Amino acid sequence: MRIVIFEDEHVSRFLPLLHFKPVYLLTTGFRTLFEKFHVRLGGEREISCHLRRYLEPVFRRTLPVFYPQSGCGDLLLVNGRLLCDEASVDIMTANPPGPGQCLVQGDDMIFARISAETQHGRKELSADVIDTAALASRCEIIDVDGFTLLCNIWDPVALHPFELARDAESIEFGKVLGEVSSYAALENPDNIFIAEGAAIKPGAVLDAGSGFIAVSSGAVIESQSVLADNIFIDTSARVRAGAHLHDNVSIGSFSKTGGEIEDSIVEPFANKQHEGFLGHSYLSSWCNLGAGTNTSDLRNDYGKVSIVHGEDSVQTGLQFLGLIMGEHTRCSINSMFNTGTVAGTSSNIFGSGFPQKNIPSFSWGGAGHGFEPYTIDKAIEAARVVMARRNVLLSPEYEAMFRYAASLEQGTRMSL
Repeated sequence: MRIVIFEDEHVSRFLPLLHFKPVYLLTTGFRTLFEKFHVRLGGEREISCHLRRYLEPVFRRTLPVFYPQSGCGDLLLVNGRLLCDEASVDIMTANPPGPGQCLVQGDDMIFARISAETQHGRKELSADVIDTAALASRCEIIDVDGFTLLCNIWDPVALHPFELARDAESIEFGKVLGEVSSYAALENPDNIFIAEGAAIKPGAVLDAGSGFIAVSSGAVIESQSVLADNIFIDTSARVRAGAHLHDNVSIGSFSKTGGEIEDSIVEPFANKQHEGFLGHSYLSSWCNLGAGTNTSDLRNDYGKVSIVHGEDSVQTGLQFLGLIMGEHTRCSINSMFNTGTVAGTSSNIFGSGFPQKNIPSFSWGGAGHGFEPYTIDKAIEAARVVMARRNVLLSPEYEAMFRYAASLEQGTRMSL
């Protein structure tokens, strides 16, 4: 029985983070949701990925994309917003639902088994997102509880401390294989892992007295930087001199980080290498924060943080929440972001003062100027230059995805 991880009708809740990737490539802890499936299953089952059609040309080289016409045998559909755990693995490997059954938690379909006889011609399997309500109407519903799914755009940040600790269970701490200067300080090395090929420069402090530190191959921790209490640095990332990373931080591969970072997720190929504070935030790939950029993650009255998502003000229930920024967005030096700011995909933010808390995707402007649409040709050319600086080609497929996502946001939908 093939496992198909799918995107459902709730994808829109996670925009702008999902303009350029499926929901199961969101990160919480130091792994994407897809990586959590892969690690927990350990190769015991074949996994395929359902995703929106305009994303498929970009991801078919890196993901096992599901094509309905190639399916044979029963399919076990698994919600891509699920955080895979032992109970999930048990269902996927040992105790799956029967043919025509689906497992539902609240309003969310988590698992559904479709028999081989009923697969042919099913529109749900070919749609951009699976209409779980329509699918459930033809299934026997079994109510379940105890599963964790991403339900809101702030959930990757809210769940991050727990997931970081859970992801770290697979790390072999107590191994120092990389190059560590004799002038670096490692506190509680039993909770530290430094991979072969990593470099810890003179004066760096890795303090695992109250948590863990993991530094991956090719990563560099520069002089006078301090890492403390649950920090994961991925492959070939760089922590700049004088940086202070503390309390649940994961830095994606090839990203550059500096200043103070707390309780935050930085995706691969992002740039926050200058002074400034980033707290309780989600920074997507190819973002760039100008020197001196600061985020607020706590209201002055210590109240719960709200965000503006679409046209609605939404209460998060969180006391701490900073910046959520979509891919290819950048801001100028000394930028400031209020608590619970959502900055869209491919936006250029500049000027003094706090910009609005919902910065439109594919826009250009700032607090004193307002925002206007970012000319798509200019946005793509800027992205091409940024990616080339990291030796990554902006492919024709990537450009087509970029243009399609922009057309959806700017109301000029293109045909697939």
